[in-house]
Amino acid sequence: MELVSLDRIHAAQKLLAGVVRHTPLERSGVLERLHGTPVYLKCENLQRTGSFKLRGAYVRIHGLSEEQRSRGVVAASAGNHAQGVALAASLLGCQATVYMPTGAPLPKLAATRSYGAEVHLHGATVDEALVEAKLFAEKTGAEFIHPFDHADVIAGQGTIGLEILEQLPEVRTILVGCGGGGLVGGVAAAVKAVKPDCRVIGVQAEQAATWPQSLANGAPTKLAEMHTIADGIAVGIPGEVTFAHVSELVDDILTVSEESLSRALLMCLERQKLVVEPAGAAAMAAVLDHPGRFPGPVAVVLSGGNVDPLLLLHVIQHGLNAAGRYLSLRVRVPDRPGSLGALLTRIGALGANVLDVEHTRVSGALALGEVVVALNLETRGAEHCQQVVTTLRQVGYTVSRQL
Repeated sequence: MELVSLDRIHAAQKLLAGVVRHTPLERSGVLERLHGTPVYLKCENLQRTGSFKLRGAYVRIHGLSEEQRSRGVVAASAGNHAQGVALAASLLGCQATVYMPTGAPLPKLAATRSYGAEVHLHGATVDEALVEAKLFAEKTGAEFIHPFDHADVIAGQGTIGLEILEQLPEVRTILVGCGGGGLVGGVAAAVKAVKPDCRVIGVQAEQAATWPQSLANGAPTKLAEMHTIADGIAVGIPGEVTFAHVSELVDDILTVSEESLSRALLMCLERQKLVVEPAGAAAMAAVLDHPGRFPGPVAVVLSGGNVDPLLLLHVIQHGLNAAGRYLSLRVRVPDRPGSLGALLTRIGALGANVLDVEHTRVSGALALGEVVVALNLETRGAEHCQQVVTTLRQVGYTVSRQL
């Protein structure tokens, strides 16, 4: 299969001038200290529609004939591609219909409709929505706009690679979150044509990681199941076009845990002052998981910032827990007046803040005259958590940590 050429990506960049934002490449002091080399963040979360998807969608729809556009376009997406297609179609004067999974985040759903698209909810995953979108295309003659598996889409996403090279010519490693592979394949196509020694690394959520097995098998391989907070990269099987690009051009694929995704999102909020969705923070998660591993300067693509506030709250709590900022304990104390107060005083003296307390006498593991106290504490990090547990045990309490 012929790969997307550098000339095609340059043509896409020229086409997108004035349509997409030339997003900033921000230096990260905290990641630089962690790695001992300059680390930069490519902020596609600040792109129009809140993600990189507008680039590929606009190039793809622009490439249609007037007659094709008159029949409208149809797409399937968890949200970011939906918004990119909706806005691109609006800018190019054609009607967009979008199929989204029933659990699609409400802000993404509302934004897609606000750009003028007709939205239908179908299925539990993007793959199920894709089937319905293709059926709609067959019935109506609308042009199906695949979220990743098309050369025009890959060329559009590849313009991010050109921008990184313009902003940071000395870059040696670029990390990119990947689902279907359109973004990482496009970035690799651009970068390898100009700077072949620059490493391009894809990052997947380990609970939706189709690429490692697909690459091992030498062909796109469907996952049996997926379950991740990173809905934007939860793709069950790569496409044939993206597989050709990733297998040929991408240097490595890494996976990151749900805890790492949460920690990365929290880092973006706390230290970078950037709102990033879990899928958009995948590359950041890999950087946090592997300090010093990547030759620098390093560029990290933050691919999207469209996050449901309710999910954001959940992920922040999860990230705080993963970072050792919360501690849940069960402590046995004597069943007599003053015991609970003495325990809370001790915890306060250790600098932990008690968030809530549950006191119960009902447990088969308790001895006569004992009660168990369940505590949720706010702490200052993993070392502080261990200090609290160790000290309580040293003074005679029976303590167990809860996940």
